[in-house]
Amino acid sequence: MAEITLIEAIRQAMDEELARDPDVFIVGEDVGVRGGVFRATQGLYDKYGSERVIDSPLAELSIAGVGIGAALYGMKPICEIQFADFIAPAFNQIINEAAKMCYRSNGEWTVPMVFRAPYGGGISGGLYHSQSVEAFFTTPGLKIVIPSNPYDAKGLLKSAVRDPNPVLFFEPKKGYRLIKGEVPEGEYTVPIGPAAVTRPGSDLSIFAYGMMHYYALQAAEELAGEGIQAEVVDLRTLYPVDRATILESVRRTGKALIVHEDNLTGGYGAEIAATIAEHAFTDLDAPVRRLAGPDVPGVPFSHPFQDWFMVNPQKIASAARDLARY
Repeated sequence: MAEITLIEAIRQAMDEELARDPDVFIVGEDVGVRGGVFRATQGLYDKYGSERVIDSPLAELSIAGVGIGAALYGMKPICEIQFADFIAPAFNQIINEAAKMCYRSNGEWTVPMVFRAPYGGGISGGLYHSQSVEAFFTTPGLKIVIPSNPYDAKGLLKSAVRDPNPVLFFEPKKGYRLIKGEVPEGEYTVPIGPAAVTRPGSDLSIFAYGMMHYYALQAAEELAGEGIQAEVVDLRTLYPVDRATILESVRRTGKALIVHEDNLTGGYGAEIAATIAEHAFTDLDAPVRRLAGPDVPGVPFSHPFQDWFMVNPQKIASAARDLARY
């Protein structure tokens, strides 16, 4: 199997789906000739033409609206939002139209579309190019997928394109070229829904997704050298979330550390904490702990303040160490 980067895996998935299904097309800002701001669609415009890789106006509302309309009539759009920070203008279309269409039509209309958006900090992008917005969209009717490695990124994106429901596919931009992994040459998909235990352990469970899962594995490796065996669970899908795997892990270890880079208050980790409290409280040997970004309006631009805001392997290891010794 070839080792490729996260961004290459995403590009491969789109390339293969465009080749497989003539109803698939891509629309977004600069996705055509330029190949996207992160080059996720590089080469696809030349290969498939301007009618299937479409440069949109600088208007996220219109990207979402065009995608929803096309999906309602049988197309399978992949709508790229250049940065997750700019998805807000399309919020109404996504939440009130795409997410509710199947329900409000009693199943007569489906919306088979994907919204791709790079999210997260760590690249000195400042307030408007570093946000984690996944918690805003955890609502019935939408599926939310966040991969942490190239294998999953390719397989999950292919599943998202083929899903009859709208899928928000958030990609950790810091990991685009940093995270590498082996990806098979042949056809495969990864199902949307199941979480993955990526490192077994007995002393505590670490729940994470995206870039934070990548860091959690590094932290677990450091802890293993100290005799602390951390089990790492990659959530992969936030909605619907795999509660069974979460609870099975907590019941094995008795302790839970939930990690994400969004703000602590209102962040997605609260949902995981509530699930554990409701269904596995008597299995806990310590309070559930969350490690997240501080409650400030955004990730600062300067490197020292960005480092203060961002969760990293050292912070995860420190929090896990304290919890394991509780």
